[in-house]
Amino acid sequence: MRVGNAQYLSARDFPEHLPVFPLAGALLLPGGRLPLNIFEPRYLQMVDDVIAGKRLIGMVQPRLDDAKRADGEPELCSVGCLGRLTSFAETGDGRYLISLMGVCRFRIESEMHVRTPYRQCHILPFLGDLDTEAGAGGVDRTALLKAFRAYLDANELEADWESVSRADNATLVNALSMMAPYGPAEKQALLEASDLKTRAETLIAITEMALARDSNEPKSRLQ
Repeated sequence: MRVGNAQYLSARDFPEHLPVFPLAGALLLPGGRLPLNIFEPRYLQMVDDVIAGKRLIGMVQPRLDDAKRADGEPELCSVGCLGRLTSFAETGDGRYLISLMGVCRFRIESEMHVRTPYRQCHILPFLGDLDTEAGAGGVDRTALLKAFRAYLDANELEADWESVSRADNATLVNALSMMAPYGPAEKQALLEASDLKTRAETLIAITEMALARDSNEPKSRLQ
C-alpha cells in the first residue's frame, strides 16, 4: 500500500511502537481520511514529534467499559488503526488542523512507560490490511446501498449518488463505515470486522437495527 510518498509492504515498514491518540467515537479505516483539530498541548507536541519522525499516529478509542488507569487516564481498546499524517496546517490561535490517511489496523501489545506527555504503545500491525481489496469481492453492494439509501430517506438526507456509484467496494464500505453516525461500540465493531465483506455485513446490520429502533419510537404530537 502506498500512502503519500511512503510505501507499506511488510512488517519492516512499520515501527515497533508509536504514539497513540485516544478519541472516543473516531473511526479511521485503511484507505480512509480522518481530519482532526488538535488543540491539547500534549497532542500538539505529539504532532510536532510525528512530523519529525515516521509521520504515523495510532488512532484508538478509550475502552468501551470506561475503565481507567490508576492515573485517571482511560484504558484503551486493543485494536486501533495506523494513520499517516498527510496534511498539516497551523491556525492563528495555535491549533493544528491535520489529516490522517488510514494505513492498516493494529493490535496493542503493551503500553510503554514514557516521558512524553502523550501515550505510546508497542503494536502489532494487521498486515492483511495492506491488500486493500481483500474481501471486496464478497461485498453485497446491492444490500449495502439499499440500507444506506433507507437510512438517508428516514433521516431526510441526500448523498452524491454519482460519486457513490463510481466508488469501488473497498472505498465504499470504508467510507460509509467512517461517516456512519453511530456510537463508539458500533464504530469499534466496524473497525474489528475481519474483512471488507464482514465490515459491510456489520454496517448493514447496525443500520437496519437503527432504522427499526427509530421506526418503533413514538412520534411526538403537537398539542
